[in-house]
Amino acid sequence: MDTTPKHIIAVSANVTNENGETLLVKTHWRSDTWETPGGQVEEGEPLDKAVCREILEETGIEILPIGITGVYYNATKHILSVVFLAKYVSGDIKIQPEEIKEAKFIQLTEENIDNYITRPHMKSRTIDCLKAKNFVPYETWDVDPYNLLGRLF
Repeated sequence: MDTTPKHIIAVSANVTNENGETLLVKTHWRSDTWETPGGQVEEGEPLDKAVCREILEETGIEILPIGITGVYYNATKHILSVVFLAKYVSGDIKIQPEEIKEAKFIQLTEENIDNYITRPHMKSRTIDCLKAKNFVPYETWDVDPYNLLGRLF
C-alpha cells in the first residue's frame, strides 16, 4: 500500500493592471464570491509557469509573476495554495465559459473588499497581496545536472 501523502497544489495571482486595478473572477461553482484567478498545478509544472497558464486559460490575460505573497492550506480538501503577486502584461479579458462566469478588473481596496470577496479564506489571501512589501523566494531547478531555471524574490 502506497503511503505517500497526496496533496493538490494550486496557484493564484493578484494581478494588477497599469491603473492599479485587480483582476477578479467569478466561477460557476463559487458564484457567491469574486476571487483572484488561478487553478491546479499539473504534475511536473513549475509554479510560476502554472499561474501564468491558468490565468491565460481562464481570462485571456498574460501576466508576469513578481513574487509569492503567501502559502495557504485547505485542511478539508488537502489543497496547498501558493499565491503570487503579478503584473498585467497583455491581452483582453476573454473568459473560459466552462469555468469562469465573469471576469473584470476592479479598483480593490481593504475598504471595499467585502463588496466583492465574500469567503474569509480568499479575503485574507487577497489582503495579504494588497499589503505585501516582501516576497517569499521561489526557485525552479533541474538537478541532474544542477541548473537554475528561474528565481523570483
